[in-house]
Amino acid sequence: MNAFWNSIQSVLGLGIETKELAFLNIAARGLIVFVATLIMVRLSSKRSLAEKTAFDAVLLIILASVLARAINGSAPFFPTLGTGIVLVLSHRLLSVAAYHSHRFGCLIKGEPAVIVQDGRLDRETMRRNQVSEHDVEEDMRLTAKTDDLSKIKIARVERSGDISFIEK
Repeated sequence: MNAFWNSIQSVLGLGIETKELAFLNIAARGLIVFVATLIMVRLSSKRSLAEKTAFDAVLLIILASVLARAINGSAPFFPTLGTGIVLVLSHRLLSVAAYHSHRFGCLIKGEPAVIVQDGRLDRETMRRNQVSEHDVEEDMRLTAKTDDLSKIKIARVERSGDISFIEK
């Protein structure tokens, strides 16, 4: 067992200075982090990969940052992998809580905002959500397949930042 652990330490370059890591060390670390990340993403929700909300995007950004440190050797390898697992499980736990509590879901994921009502733009809500009239027109052409605002019953900036349209 001791020989096995010593070979793992040698291949991963554990316990040596970052600047002394060789190509083989970094490649082996990258491969292990890749497999571990696949497992972590499978533990997480499928929505987190689609970056549906800021809540999901934050997980991906932090997870990528943390796991990169395991590859480049700027943080201890196994504790960094463990931190990634803790982040993913925390995201999953908060997602379950949001599923069971609408109020908590709105707190961590946000709420949709109506920006068009009966063909009229709500410019104040658009301003608060940093949505320009050109953004509405573009998404209206792409998703509602129209360029006539009067045909839109309601449009919302969804929690994901996408604009959805319901035609009259």
